[in-house]
Amino acid sequence: AINPFEWITSLRGGDKPRSVKEIVEKEPKSLIGRAYAFAKKAHHGQKRQSGEPYFSHLLATADILNSWHLDETTIAAGLLHDTVEDTETKEEDLKKDFGDEVTFLVTGVSKLGRVKYREKDAKVENMRKMIVALSEDLRVIFIKLADRLHNMRTLAAVPPQKQKRIALETDDIYAPLAYRLGMHHLAGELHDLSFPYLHPKESEWLKKSATEHYERRHTYLDKLKPMVEEKLKEHNLKPIKIDFRAKRISSLYEKLLRHDMDI
Repeated sequence: AINPFEWITSLRGGDKPRSVKEIVEKEPKSLIGRAYAFAKKAHHGQKRQSGEPYFSHLLATADILNSWHLDETTIAAGLLHDTVEDTETKEEDLKKDFGDEVTFLVTGVSKLGRVKYREKDAKVENMRKMIVALSEDLRVIFIKLADRLHNMRTLAAVPPQKQKRIALETDDIYAPLAYRLGMHHLAGELHDLSFPYLHPKESEWLKKSATEHYERRHTYLDKLKPMVEEKLKEHNLKPIKIDFRAKRISSLYEKLLRHDMDI
C-alpha cells in the first residue's frame, strides 16, 4: 500500500507531473500505457450523458490522480475503474493482464459505487466509516475521490432528479472524507461544486453579492505572501511556514448564516 506520509509530502511541491497522455505516448508498454489502451477499447462506443465518449471521464480521473502524485498502479486503476462494472470485462481478465493489485483497487472502487446516500441522515458518520472500511486501502478512496471530482465538474449534464442526490452525497460524505485526509483544497472544491445544486437560490444571490471569485481572492493572497515574508525579515523573524486560504462560496454561505446574511 502507498505510504500516506510520502504521498502528503509529495503534494507540497515538486515539478508538475506529465499528463497521462504524455506518459502513454512516451511509454505505451508501461502499466499506465497498457491500462489506457485496455480501457479505451473496453469502453469503445459508450457515451456519457453529455454526449462525450465515456473514456474521457476515465482519462480525466487518471489525470487527477496523476496531479496528486500518486503511483502508477493507482493511476492505472483509475483508468480501469469502471471496466468491470460497465463493460463485459471480468475480474479474471484484469488479473490476467494487470495482476492482483490493480484488480483489487478496481473492485474496491466498484464496491464503493454500490453504496448510495439518498438523504440527510443522523448516521452519516457511520456511512463515512463504512466507506473507509469497505475500501481496505487508501488508494481506493483516492480513486473514488478523483472519480467524484470529475463527475461533480460535469454534473450539469446529469438529469435534474439525480443531480441533488449526487450533490448531497458529495457534500455530506466525500468532501468531509477529503478534509480528513488533509486534502483541504479538494474538500473545498467538492463543497463548492455541490452548493448550486443544494442551494440554488442562495448560490445565485452569492454570485451577485460576492463579486470577487475564489481564484481572484487566492491570487491576491498569493501576491501578499512575499510582502509578509519581507516584513517579518525586516524584524529578524524567520517563519517556519506561511499559509493562507481564500474563502470559498460554500464556506462564505456558512459564515453568513451566523451573521444575519450581512455580506
